[in-house]
Amino acid sequence: MSKRHSGILLHITSLPSKYGIGDMGSFAYAFVDFLNSCGQKYWQILPVNPTDGINGNSPYSCSSAFAGNALLISPEMMVIEGFLQPSEVNTATPFTEGRVDYTKVRAFKEKIFNLAYRRFQKCADHQDFDHFVRAQHYWLEDFALFTVIKSVHGGRGWNEWPGPLKARQPKALKDFARKNLPDLERVKFIQYLFFHQWHKLKAYANSNKVSIIGDIPIYVNYDSVEVWRHPSFFKIDGEGNLQFISGCPPDYFSRTGQRWGNPVYNWAQLKKAKYSWWIKRITHDLQMFDHLRIDHFRGFAGFWQIPANEKLAVFGRWVRGPGAHFLKVLAKQFKPLPIIAEDLGEITPDVIELMKKFGFPGMRVLLFAFNGDIDGNPHVPANYTANCVAYSGTHDNNTIQGWYHQEAKPHEKANIARVLRMKFTARNLHWTMIEVLMRSRAETVIIPMPDFLGLREKGRMNTPATKVNNWQWRLKANALTRRLSQKIARITKKTERSNL
Repeated sequence: MSKRHSGILLHITSLPSKYGIGDMGSFAYAFVDFLNSCGQKYWQILPVNPTDGINGNSPYSCSSAFAGNALLISPEMMVIEGFLQPSEVNTATPFTEGRVDYTKVRAFKEKIFNLAYRRFQKCADHQDFDHFVRAQHYWLEDFALFTVIKSVHGGRGWNEWPGPLKARQPKALKDFARKNLPDLERVKFIQYLFFHQWHKLKAYANSNKVSIIGDIPIYVNYDSVEVWRHPSFFKIDGEGNLQFISGCPPDYFSRTGQRWGNPVYNWAQLKKAKYSWWIKRITHDLQMFDHLRIDHFRGFAGFWQIPANEKLAVFGRWVRGPGAHFLKVLAKQFKPLPIIAEDLGEITPDVIELMKKFGFPGMRVLLFAFNGDIDGNPHVPANYTANCVAYSGTHDNNTIQGWYHQEAKPHEKANIARVLRMKFTARNLHWTMIEVLMRSRAETVIIPMPDFLGLREKGRMNTPATKVNNWQWRLKANALTRRLSQKIARITKKTERSNL
């Protein structure tokens, strides 16, 4: 990312579609065309791994670090690929346009997956599917077992399964697989659909000079196939009980810190295994994305570890992470290693040193620039270095207009003119901020789509430390106008970032 470019942050779920949630259908391809038309180099998305309602459908709370989220599979593309008939994807009750109703979407998708799988079973040619299963064997077999065992046992977590299955006794797994073969094949078929559609979309993006920035949550869920498959890589006891969990100390988003609840890594055991699981994970993700934003990168230098029995994150402590030793292994394995380090929150000198050593760009967020010491604030555009990725806000922030009208304190509003060094009005503040970012020294600038649209609170994706009404925002089908494209293209060209 050593050239001046820019891009747009928009998660797949936020795309328009007729089926209640954004997916990898025609609107995804239209968005690539939109990015190309306005000179954008990057499309940044959020994690695309499986989510569930128990965890608020958060893409940062996943049951597998390798599998794809089946809700992102396009029914439209399934029809084109011959897995469904047009009449089978017609819905009697239209989905809501502006928000995702995950419960309704999940029920609809399960129905059409069943139809498609029955049709697939009758097909004579399974060559492409068989190749996929062989190529992804290292994670797909375990994911299928995990998914079906969980379903058979009423959705209970792996720690509540019968002892032989919980402990992954070979005979128990073999017997279960023999008895549930069609259901296991169905899980693999759905993953085949996801990855088939994803790689076609990525190829289209790349052929149109658009690179995709993926997002990797540093942690996985306790109730995940990874923890069940590799319990020694996490800080859990011999019975599978959590000993320590992840989180962060008090910060901008929470006075008592955040208690994320994921198991933290047992880095000593990962080191003994030569970090093989992480190498497989990065290999997998680099096949999916052109660049990787690693969420909570600072966890490699040091992580906030909370005793599992504590209810508040404030009672945790910092524990040293694997540091340079781990990253040297990755850097030797992957050339280049295109990582963006999410370095927000409490950043200590060891984190900065680690990023400098490996040349990873960090993040700057303009909405953090208006509080405290302006001269020393790294989020003030005048203080940016070239090797950073600058954002107006992230998926965790309010929109620019939402922040200004609903969150900004009087002293923050008073600092806006000093930080931006440009004239502005409340109405055009989002465009002024976008132009300031585009003019900055940062080699890469990413703007969330709701900020280009000037949306207020309704365009917010997530409110940290809350569990309801998140991850639901969707772009309206008529929002990507030619006028908007031309305006973005002009500012991109003027600031010498155009990819045209």
